[in-house]
Amino acid sequence: MDDEVLGTGATIAKHVKAGDDVTVCVVCKRAYDHKFDPAINQEEKTATRRAAQILGYNKVEFLDLRDELLDERVLDVIVPLEECITRIRPDVVYTHHRGDSNQDHRAVLQASLIACRPISNHKVKKLLCYEVPSSTDIAPAFPEYAFQPNYWVDVAGFVDRKIEAMKAYVREMKEFPHPRSAKGIEVLAQKRGMEIGFGAAEAFMLVRDQWA
Repeated sequence: MDDEVLGTGATIAKHVKAGDDVTVCVVCKRAYDHKFDPAINQEEKTATRRAAQILGYNKVEFLDLRDELLDERVLDVIVPLEECITRIRPDVVYTHHRGDSNQDHRAVLQASLIACRPISNHKVKKLLCYEVPSSTDIAPAFPEYAFQPNYWVDVAGFVDRKIEAMKAYVREMKEFPHPRSAKGIEVLAQKRGMEIGFGAAEAFMLVRDQWA
């Protein structure tokens, strides 16, 4: 919960405006300080639904897996993700990046690669990895961890909505210069935009594109 906004919030809003059907899959329950509190988790789910309203979509899947422990058994992530892919039948999937400092993010990427493999019952036509400020950007300086975008979405006109959606997560919003601050989100969008000649952008790593 909140990665969908940080990584793809403006792109989601742009999909919605284009008339696309959007579903967000939240893999984990929320844990703070390595502890799970059911009441806080429900508050965070409410925040997710509020963010969804701001971005304009209304379909959220909560898998309710264990936060901070996904890497113990990736199969437990693969099975429900495969079920979602088979039932929802998406053309495009956005998922985490393999170099994130968060172990759950890496597990979700591993599971997504299996759930979205091109020989599955439903073929996902486009698979992309997004960056999560405060996770992707603090990975160690090893080449295999690097987030090197090769796909950009022009999100000029949608960044304010992304910031507003992120504000729904009151526990996660921080003050600048934290990357999860309103200004931090805006600055990253501007930086990604400059890389490709847009006023603002969200950047991705394209894993596969099978559009005919």
